[in-house]
Amino acid sequence: MATFFGEVVVAPSRAGLDEEEEAREETPEDQEIRREIEKKRYRRRGRVRLEIRAREIDVLWTWQAGGCAEEPLVCSRFIVAIGRNAAAFLSSFILDSVCWEVVGVVKLWNEWCRTSSTTNVLPTDSFCLFYRLISDPTVLLCQCSCYVAEDQQFQWLEKVFGSMQKKGLQVTILSTCPVADYKTQESTLTLVSPFLKALKTKEFQEEVCCPLLEQPNIVRDLPAA
Repeated sequence: MATFFGEVVVAPSRAGLDEEEEAREETPEDQEIRREIEKKRYRRRGRVRLEIRAREIDVLWTWQAGGCAEEPLVCSRFIVAIGRNAAAFLSSFILDSVCWEVVGVVKLWNEWCRTSSTTNVLPTDSFCLFYRLISDPTVLLCQCSCYVAEDQQFQWLEKVFGSMQKKGLQVTILSTCPVADYKTQESTLTLVSPFLKALKTKEFQEEVCCPLLEQPNIVRDLPAA
């Protein structure tokens, strides 16, 4: 049972064999059926492994702190815009200047996104691009306009944040969703859109610039991850 709004709760599972099934003696016919099932599972696992390799995510940095690729990036603020609308917001109001430079890119492959091997790309391409502020290299932006599949989200987080120094890091996520998905007691037809809501962790001590998101609304996909 969740103790606060936004907590991740793992449901109990009864996966596996019961003790009664384990204690039951198998007949030769049962053993033959079990062997055939194991063969099918083995072949199926082989196909899954090949698919996972094809959907692997690569993060390429063109700039590293101190010039050493093994050292984590020193980052104080990391702003991530997920989705085409959020990425377009960054392009229009933040990146429309010469104060930023591209320092990295994410290569991925899935049913909705195909990226090439080049890193010399434009912000309009289907890439996850990383920018740093020239005047303050510890401020990074990520413009993620491409689709990240469910089975790639953890790998995306692991590889992107695995390259950064965690101490003193403040992360801001920008994302959008349709007004029709917003749950409220009043009619969504009367809402002035677009409007801004926020979720925050207890570690975030600064003042929030907009009202907090009300229950039972939730965040999904990569922003939630």
